[in-house]
Amino acid sequence: DIWMSQKRRDNKNRILNTGESQKANGLYVFKYTDGDGKPKFIYSWRLVETDRLPAGKRPCRPLREREREIRRDLEDGIDPIGKKMTVSQLYAKFTRCRLDVREGTERSRAQLKRLLFEDAIGSREIGGVKPSDAKEWAQRMKSKGFAYSTISNHKRSLKAAFYLAIADDCIRKNPFDFKLATVIKRDVTEREPLSREQVDALLGFMRSDAVYHRYIDEVVILLGTGLRISEMCGLTEADIDLTNRVIFVDHQLARAVGGGYRVDEPKTESGRRYIYMTDEVMAAFEHVMASRPKAKPLSVDGRTGFIFLNRDGLPRVGGDYDRVFRGLRGKYAKRGKMELPDGMTPHTLRHTFCTEMAKAGMNPKALQYIMGHKDIKMTLGYYAHMDGCTAAEEMRRVAA
Repeated sequence: DIWMSQKRRDNKNRILNTGESQKANGLYVFKYTDGDGKPKFIYSWRLVETDRLPAGKRPCRPLREREREIRRDLEDGIDPIGKKMTVSQLYAKFTRCRLDVREGTERSRAQLKRLLFEDAIGSREIGGVKPSDAKEWAQRMKSKGFAYSTISNHKRSLKAAFYLAIADDCIRKNPFDFKLATVIKRDVTEREPLSREQVDALLGFMRSDAVYHRYIDEVVILLGTGLRISEMCGLTEADIDLTNRVIFVDHQLARAVGGGYRVDEPKTESGRRYIYMTDEVMAAFEHVMASRPKAKPLSVDGRTGFIFLNRDGLPRVGGDYDRVFRGLRGKYAKRGKMELPDGMTPHTLRHTFCTEMAKAGMNPKALQYIMGHKDIKMTLGYYAHMDGCTAAEEMRRVAA
């Protein structure tokens, strides 16, 4: 038996339970053996809840209340030391379990580590964090001006970290297992695709512009394939089959932390797919491949022959195109003939492609495959946002 057999009374003549004792100065002690067979001790100036705290002593929980907690932990196999780990320490441990992550994930991790260091919850012991504490953390993040999506991503990470603590038998329940929308208002702005008129206006502007005409091929490709910008940047000559008019997608190219490049494999098998090339897309690829600068010798994780290069002959990455689109938005706003959605990015073109395919009546499963969506619900969301005119046209088509 792990509990020590002792028969004693305290200075109030109360019988002390097994493992309990009292020092001459009145301090109560409970001795027990942990799961590894090592003796452990806890202390308190109070035996039960009704005991008064001696004058000049720091507030403390009653010994028997803590005993019950320890007994329960040991019976359930909970690590009493592990539960004293702080939230910041737990998250650091969680991130060490998977070091090979994407650059964006690395940035998000660094931000959350900083936020935990700055917030009171970061120094809390994980065994003492309640759902109300986690919800108040989310509200504090909101009051500091963080977007709903950012708070949601960080909450998801903390939820995963606490599940690691549960798996390690440090705690029983996950305080971050709640729906964020029940705590703070979901203020995510729906992404607005380009209309056909806006696409025509944008392409017309780019064709006549001395700077941005050189990027029109990329815009045509993104609008005609629904590729993620990092997927397009990762394309090599081996991924393009002009004879059969198909693009093979099975990786993304990104800037590596600390410099250089890295190739990321798809998170799921749905990211591996073939995409058909329309006449416009095929012509754009042929033009890019014929007019690109001379490539510098470069192999990234065994891949060579990248198609989209900068003036130095090195592959472009998503961040390069983000800067291009910022400049394009600014110049178009001054000279363009039609207003474009706020904050148009390369992802807007992917969103536009998916919306147009949904409006055209493409089979949802086929569109899910082309987009590389893991969950069909994401694809079906594009069908759900059809406007009234499109829905009316579809009803007339079916009725005919």
